[in-house]
Amino acid sequence: MNIVVLVKQVPGTDNVKMDPVTGVMIRSGKDTIINPLDENALAEAIRIKNSQENVKVTAVSMGPDSAMKAIKEAIAMGADGGVLISGRAFAGSDTIATGKAIAAAIRKVGDVDLILCGERATDGETGQTGAMIAYYLGIPVETYVSAVEVKENGVIVKRTVEGGFERVEIPFPVMATVNKDINEPGFPTLKGKLKAKETVVPVYGPVELGLDPAELGLKGSPTRVVKVFSPKLSRDTIMKKADGTTGPVEEMMKFLAGKEAI
Repeated sequence: MNIVVLVKQVPGTDNVKMDPVTGVMIRSGKDTIINPLDENALAEAIRIKNSQENVKVTAVSMGPDSAMKAIKEAIAMGADGGVLISGRAFAGSDTIATGKAIAAAIRKVGDVDLILCGERATDGETGQTGAMIAYYLGIPVETYVSAVEVKENGVIVKRTVEGGFERVEIPFPVMATVNKDINEPGFPTLKGKLKAKETVVPVYGPVELGLDPAELGLKGSPTRVVKVFSPKLSRDTIMKKADGTTGPVEEMMKFLAGKEAI
């Protein structure tokens, strides 16, 4: 059984920075982490690996050279290997261009049965990439997954839906985007860290993936951020001096009623 886990490197939540000109997130900072929900996906893949025979887990990430850190961390936590998609041609990709590139990398990995990823990333919060990858691979996708049960030719997933849960049985190959209720992520081991240090991770660009650069990055993205700005907060202060009468209180009550605050 072959499992691919998508691990996205994202800025720490206090260090998200956007380029005000291009509207693209700046990803060159050192304070980066694996997207938290992708850690849940990785933990689930490792759980399946430890409970089944002949299971291989491959971590796939797309980003700058620094995203190799996310791949190495995934290997340290139990993945068998990884693939990094990187190059200037991918910069500024929206979820459509990203889905196309990652789908091509998964095809290159080989016969994949199960693909796991977080249902959204903290830097974009779109929740679209998993579905786009499944679209380009031509396979079904199950979202908001909180449990995975492996069967002989497929999986039974538990999906969180409004008002409860639903169980869906679906054959391989399949994409599943998981939420935080699926498990508690583990930690790297010393043995895993040594393995990660020795593991050679291939880096794929457009040529290796057989993709036209015109379909990638900003050029290949039909959606983009057109404006980035910080909200401006302004307050008009009204001062009323208590003079022993009910006048100021009545004025304040009238003001609040006009703002529909009471």
